[in-house]
Amino acid sequence: MAVERRPWKGWLDMRVARAQAEQNRAHIVATAARLFRERGYDGVGVAELMAAAGFTHGGFYKHFRSKADLMAEASASGLSQAAARAEGLDPAEFVDSYVSREHRDGRGDGCIVAALSGDAARQPADLRGEFASGIENLLTALQASSDTPGDADQRAARTRVINMLAHSIGAIMLSRACPDDSPLADEILDACRKEILASLAHENCDQSAVRGTEV
Repeated sequence: MAVERRPWKGWLDMRVARAQAEQNRAHIVATAARLFRERGYDGVGVAELMAAAGFTHGGFYKHFRSKADLMAEASASGLSQAAARAEGLDPAEFVDSYVSREHRDGRGDGCIVAALSGDAARQPADLRGEFASGIENLLTALQASSDTPGDADQRAARTRVINMLAHSIGAIMLSRACPDDSPLADEILDACRKEILASLAHENCDQSAVRGTEV
């Protein structure tokens, strides 16, 4: 009597292998995003990166065609995280969290925009395109939390958010450029955070006054 063959085991093995490969790739991307934020795109090589992720150098090319491909994917992942972290935060909450010593000192876990914008400016158009898309998503997340009912001037609201984000990023970048124990590094953060929050409060007062005259 013939025995029916059921290729379920081979099929399941393939699914497990694919799932493991996807997990490995995601782990490499996360490791790369952290190391790139800490050291810049040129500050870490493929061999060192793979070792940090727990894999061999040769395994890299099972997942990526080149370091440039990994740079783009790691950047997209980091930018997505930045937008997700901003969701639900009002402008003042964002500034308090962003323009802080904790963020400045936590390069590997911090915002990829502050960590790598300078590097990205010198990269090919494809990677800069990832940054443009990611920054746009970050602005959208911030604007969703900063808009107030009745504020019909979306262009003005977007301008305010761009201004707030640019000043916040600049504060972190300037502070990081100083030695970690430099009094100036802390002074930059304190001064910028105070001025950004004051500007936000002033804008809120102006908007409230405008709405009051419209009632």
